[in-house]
Amino acid sequence: MKIAVLGGDGFVGWPTTLHLSDQGHEVHILDNLSRRWIDTELGVQSLTPMDSIQERTRIWHQQTGRKIHFHLIDIARDYEILKGWLAEHRPDAVIHFAEQRAAPYSMKSDRHKTYTVNNNVSATHNLLAALVETGIDAHLVHLGTMGVYGYSSVGAAIPEGYLPVDVETLSGDKAEQEILYPTRPGSVYHMTKSLDQILFQFYAQNDGLRITDLHQGIVWGTHTEQTRGHEQLINRFDYDGDYGTVLNRFLIQAAIGYPLTVHGTGGQTRAFIHIQDSVRCIELALGDAPAAGERVKIFNQMTETHRVRDLAEMVARLAGAEVAYLPNPRKEAPENDLVVRNDQFLALGLNPTRLEEGLLDEIIEVSRKYAHRVDRSRIPAVSAWTRELGAKVERDPEGKKLKSVS
Repeated sequence: MKIAVLGGDGFVGWPTTLHLSDQGHEVHILDNLSRRWIDTELGVQSLTPMDSIQERTRIWHQQTGRKIHFHLIDIARDYEILKGWLAEHRPDAVIHFAEQRAAPYSMKSDRHKTYTVNNNVSATHNLLAALVETGIDAHLVHLGTMGVYGYSSVGAAIPEGYLPVDVETLSGDKAEQEILYPTRPGSVYHMTKSLDQILFQFYAQNDGLRITDLHQGIVWGTHTEQTRGHEQLINRFDYDGDYGTVLNRFLIQAAIGYPLTVHGTGGQTRAFIHIQDSVRCIELALGDAPAAGERVKIFNQMTETHRVRDLAEMVARLAGAEVAYLPNPRKEAPENDLVVRNDQFLALGLNPTRLEEGLLDEIIEVSRKYAHRVDRSRIPAVSAWTRELGAKVERDPEGKKLKSVS
């Protein structure tokens, strides 16, 4: 297949690009490289050294003989350029990663909120409109998030996208209807992913677009089979308070002797998936496309759930680290349960990578190798959901004088 990977320079986009190229697909990256500019804005860099996208793709071609094509396009702003590219290249599938992906970054200020909405919603709608206008029968695979559902405890498993409900008719009878599972986004970022769902539903029913929406859990790990092939193919590794995912942050903190930062009680239960499984799920979704006229296909792209404090205590035991409980910058329940259905990917043959100490050792090894690149001042999570919470968080960024357990 000819596949366009929008946002193919990113944390999940890059290993997905390599994985699909390795399978023999013709892969094109469309990216405006905004994630690299955000690093500059935040004054932080990936723990792992990242070459330019041009050098990355050159090394891949040198190593494998397979060519990855790169196109510098801002799909949120350059609609006509995007439409022209699609009309010229006519891909068989489009994988959409081209959205600002961090909840804390989306809550930093009013500017970051408006940027996240303008970028994410415009990128999605521009893509949908361009697919309709060019008449391309491409399968659109979008990377969404489990976070659209929030983290309340209702005592039932979250289904894969749709919920059957009984409604009362005018005659007093009961009629069954299937609706999108209700969203309860916990940040501006998660809100944009909820808006994406509505856009997808409209364009699927109105224009017959073939769309798969992947509701992904928190990604952990750094290596995939392909990124291990050469040091210059390594994936980015974010450890800062805005972009670092929770388990990866714990592991880098353990590697440099920094207290593992648990915010609030640590009773938040979250869904997780290893980066290798993430790219495998995208491959499986590509091979299970809906037909034109079918409803949007929704997968829960996760493999297991854990409480944050349990993860911290496991890493602390493994690495001999200390756990620091800090004020929570997020506006969320201190404790929640989470049960998620992921039957579709299991039925398609996914063999999940479970969170095991051996894999954590690998990440700690990477963390120690590049520990000299860490800026400790960027580790605290200080982007707050309200100004009052922000004042509390900035008071003690390293957790000093706060409760710790070893």
